[in-house]
Amino acid sequence: MIKNNKLFQQIMKFGLVGGIAFLIDYGVMIIAKEILGLNVLLAAALGFIISVIFNYIASVKWVFDVNKEKDEKKNFILFIIFSIIGLILTEIIMWFGTDILKISYLIVKIGATAIVMVFNFITRKIFLE
Repeated sequence: MIKNNKLFQQIMKFGLVGGIAFLIDYGVMIIAKEILGLNVLLAAALGFIISVIFNYIASVKWVFDVNKEKDEKKNFILFIIFSIIGLILTEIIMWFGTDILKISYLIVKIGATAIVMVFNFITRKIFLE
């Protein structure tokens, strides 16, 4: 029961951090697209990258019991690798949703974020703890 409670708390923390990261990601994307006039894919990438920085710090400090026996440099490299994979997934989904399906980037981004969030939790849980 204690292990399940710990997992539940971790999922809740991950959700809170993810929610804040999403607001950063989404907000930066909108500003980059609407105010700075960047291409949708570039705006999405910029928002994603800025939110990943926040997410890394919050995940390591608050969400995951980062294995202290593992090298911090190795943890950071793994985090970056999985974040790059998440960025690639995001870009593919954004491209497909906006260019092929002709759906608003604002809607596509929500779906892309949900998919990448699941990927992030699983990979961080496996490799950071």
